[in-house]
This record gives sequence, structure tokens and C-alpha cells, in this order.
Amino acid sequence: MGFLEIIRSHALALPNLARFALAMAIIVGVPRLSRKVRLPAVVGLLLSGVLVGPHVLGIFAVHPAIMDFLADLGKLLLMFFAGLEIDLALFRRARTRSIIFGLITTSIPLALGTAVGLWFGYSTVTAIVLGSLLASHTLLALPIITRFGETRLEPVVVTVGATVMSDTLSLIVYAICAGIFHSGFSVFNLGVQLIEIAIFVPLVLFGLSRLGAYLLKKLENDEDSYFVLMLGIMGVAGLLAQSINLPGIVGAFLAGLAVNAAVHEKPAKGKLEFFANSLFIPIFFIVTGFLINPIVFFRSLVDNFALASAVILAVVGKLIAAEIAGRAFHYSSAERLTVWSLTLPQVAATLAAALVAYDTPLTAQGSASSTADCSTWCWC
Repeated sequence: MGFLEIIRSHALALPNLARFALAMAIIVGVPRLSRKVRLPAVVGLLLSGVLVGPHVLGIFAVHPAIMDFLADLGKLLLMFFAGLEIDLALFRRARTRSIIFGLITTSIPLALGTAVGLWFGYSTVTAIVLGSLLASHTLLALPIITRFGETRLEPVVVTVGATVMSDTLSLIVYAICAGIFHSGFSVFNLGVQLIEIAIFVPLVLFGLSRLGAYLLKKLENDEDSYFVLMLGIMGVAGLLAQSINLPGIVGAFLAGLAVNAAVHEKPAKGKLEFFANSLFIPIFFIVTGFLINPIVFFRSLVDNFALASAVILAVVGKLIAAEIAGRAFHYSSAERLTVWSLTLPQVAATLAAALVAYDTPLTAQGSASSTADCSTWCWC
């Protein structure tokens, strides 16, 4: 028995409290170590997740229920605070730019990903699924921007707003493609999805804004209840988003915008932010690392290097989109690169759709592969 197998066998016998203590040690120690080697803390946490995850040391399972739940909260809190930290006056002024950039940063990677799929023999619908996965992105680097106190800069505000649109549009495209695989194209189902979104967005932004502000005003002298109510508002918005087949992060971001003015500079907001940044958000990055299998990753690159390279090159679409929008908005070179760096990572919404696609049984449609292959290449 090799050294790694010995460690893995002992890891299976570890009590849950030992695993919890290890996770806390990672959260405390890895960011400090990462800064010493000039590596972003989020990257260090991701790599730590790979190391202690099921595919290397095996200390944590593939889908540990409690860790998954805490990671989901971290993902929602990340977007919730993105909405809370936005300068509303600037956001209103930059709304048009967010919409424009959202369309550009969705359409270009979608087109390039679809072209790659068609080039390698996928059916049209399967190729579009691949493109939709590449079109979405996750604000993985937002904590770095937050740490430097630059979340109120216009390029950051525009990018955060565009993220919601990009993830929403890409998941709508994916939902349509999945529906076509199962039952053929349905104008009715597409219309229902669009109507649901048209109702959901103003419902959260305006309805939740008024109701949330009213409830928070009633509880502003009870800090504990205020704290819990903010979490509840985020959770309800995320649940409503999921009920219409949108990612919970869209609802969480809109909820942050909705109660932005009501919770501005409230002590409970600072405490929730401290709690999120200290525990939930780091756990999100660690748990994301659990999903990466280094052996499969490198084997995929070697065995199918051309396809993997083409998919990676398709991600250049995010750079093209950032350059087009940045130049149109008269952003500096540093600002354009910042926008690109924020739209490059593909974890939360992309991975959620990819895992659903991977588990979806598809009938043959004349393609060289299936959606499962697309999701695998997108993740790898």
C-alpha cells in the first residue's frame, strides 16, 4: 500500500470534528501563506480544497452535505454583498453599460463555444450547450477587489451588473437546449421562462425593496433580529430565483441591490460581512476545490489536447468582450484587464449547469458526443 493510500485510509476514520478543525486551519493559514508567495488567497483556498478533497487525500467526501450547504451560503453571500456594496447612484448611471456589456460578454463566448462544438462534430444543440457554459462566469476575484476597497469603481459596478445578465442569459439558453433534447423546441416553454424572469426581477428589486426596508426599519433597534432578517431576505430571493430555473446567485445579487439603501452603514451589515468573509465564502472556495480531479484533468488534456485547447481558446471571448466594451466606454488598459479578470473565472453558475448536463441522459442526435462531454470539457 502506497503512502497516499495509507493517508486516505486513515482519513476515512477521522471524526467530523477533526475535519472541521482542519477546515478552520485551512481558512486561517492558507490565505496568509498565499500572500507570502504572492498568490491570491482564493487560489490558495481552491488548491487546498483539491489537496484535502476526495480525489487526492480523501479527507472530505465528494459532496459533504454540511460543507456543501455552507458553500452554497458562501456563494449567495458573495453575490449578496456585491449588491450591497454597489454605489446605487453609480449603478443607475451605469445600468445601460451593464446591459450592453452583459450582452457582449455573453454573445461572443457563446458564439465561439458553439463554433468549437460544431468544429469537433457535435450536433447543433450540443454545441450551443457548450457555448452557453462558456458564456457564463463567476465573480471569483471579487473578494480581491473588495479587499482593496475598489467595489465602487464604475468598471467593477458595470461588470457585477453584467454578471447577473450573463449568467441569466446563458442559463436560459441551456434550459432551452435541455428542453429541446427531451421534448423538442417549445415556444410556449420559452415564453413562460421569459415571462417568469420579467416578473421576478421587478418583484425583487421593487417589491422586496419596499417590504425589506419596512421590516428592517422595524428591527433596526434589535441587532440580532436585523442580522437574521438580512440572511432571510437573501435566502428567499435565492429560492425564488431557483424556482424559475435561475441560479440562486442572481436572486442574492438582486436582493442585495433591493435592500442596499436600507442597510447602508448599519452595524448588523458589518457583522454579517465579517461572518461571511471569515467563514462562508472561504468554505465556498474550498468546497469548489473538492470537485477537481487532478488525474482526470491532466488525462483529459493529454488524451484530447486539441478539443481542450479549443475550449480554452474560446474563453478568449471574454477578453474580446472586455476590450470591445472597455474601449467603447473609454476605460483605461488597467480597467479593461480588471473587467476581463472578473469575467474570466467559470465556477458557480457554469459548474452548476455543467453538472446538471453531465447527469442528463440524452438521446443520439447525430453528434460525436453528448452534453456530458461538453460539461466535462468546460470544467476541465
